[in-house]
Amino acid sequence: MNTETKPPSPLGRCAGFTLIELLIVLVIVGILAAIAVPAYQSSVQKGRRSDATTAMRAIQLAEEKYRANNSSYGTLAQLGMSSASDSGYYTLAVSSVSGTGYAVTATAVSGTSQASDNGCTTLTLQQSGAMLTTTPSACWSK
Repeated sequence: MNTETKPPSPLGRCAGFTLIELLIVLVIVGILAAIAVPAYQSSVQKGRRSDATTAMRAIQLAEEKYRANNSSYGTLAQLGMSSASDSGYYTLAVSSVSGTGYAVTATAVSGTSQASDNGCTTLTLQQSGAMLTTTPSACWSK
């Protein structure tokens, strides 16, 4: 009986991954990341739009309360409201103030991720008499 063991051959196959296998895995991970990251960013931007719409609806309620006691709608200063949304992603402004209407505009703050929110960087709520208009309509969640 031969009890001698041979040393492993330097040309023998060792257990593990080859460089090609690792590169294939990296390519697959890269493709998945290229698909997932933009979808995630779009979802985050849509969620942050609620920061603007919530602030604009609060201004709308404050305007109606102010108008019940005055002959016209009010400015942000008269309403005692801030010109920034709660989370700071949008700047708020009230314009076209009259006895029958007003316009509230939310503009994405430059330097934030909302500044690249395609087509939804400026949201507007327009009250004119009994007519309420929100633009762009695709940016307002129903």
